[in-house]
Amino acid sequence: QVQLVESGGGLVQAGGSLRLSCAASGSIFSISAMGWYRQGPGKQREMVATITSRGTTNYADSVKGRFIISRDNVENTVYLEMNSLKPEDTAVYYCNLKPIGAIAPSSWGQGTQVTVSS
Repeated sequence: QVQLVESGGGLVQAGGSLRLSCAASGSIFSISAMGWYRQGPGKQREMVATITSRGTTNYADSVKGRFIISRDNVENTVYLEMNSLKPEDTAVYYCNLKPIGAIAPSSWGQGTQVTVSS
């Protein structure tokens, strides 16, 4: 079972930036797709950004142009650079891992809180 540990959340003013990290254990990281999801107060969990094992990225429309997902296959870590943050970005952010060939993610992190003040 792959373990995922997120870090980097916190409190930031609107317009500010944060960088989230998600460190993965295990040897399948480099061949797995990774994703960042978030769940805001009273909202359902939603996809924020994903990145395939080859580096192809996909973003939710709400974060395009502001967030950047990247990965380091040597450090087994995926990052989410968040810029121009808005109060509506306030949520618990989760990373996940989807092994090659899998239909759905097999592992989730515990989440990290991001709070954006206006």
